[in-house]
Amino acid sequence: MGYSDDYLRGLLTDVKRIALVGYSANPARASHAVAHYLVERGYEVIAVNPGLAGQAFAGGPIYASLAEIPQDVDMVDVFRASEAVPEIVEEALTRWPSLKAIWLQIGVINDAALERAEARGVRTVQNLCPKIEIPRLGL
Repeated sequence: MGYSDDYLRGLLTDVKRIALVGYSANPARASHAVAHYLVERGYEVIAVNPGLAGQAFAGGPIYASLAEIPQDVDMVDVFRASEAVPEIVEEALTRWPSLKAIWLQIGVINDAALERAEARGVRTVQNLCPKIEIPRLGL
């Protein structure tokens, strides 16, 4: 699926707080680099990884699941296998009725799960990376 620059620009300027599912503490992992990049760009990033729960990232705790995050988020950014996406999307839609966006990283694709989110008015992106799109769009 292609996304217009206006669509991506609007989404990325509208969201402020991002739950990043699949965060890794390993600096060699893409999720680690993207999380740090988003923080540097002024986004509030809440890391989600059950194996790192209770540790810290960007001044806050790492959570085991989306359900444990106490505040609202604007976007869920997913670094997990495509098969895990339906459960993550359902959890996100249940947890945040006013969720603005779900972003699936490069290589993460699940049309059916994103159609469910879109039916609820949530903007979706798949198979792209905000760390690539933000500078490309000049944001």
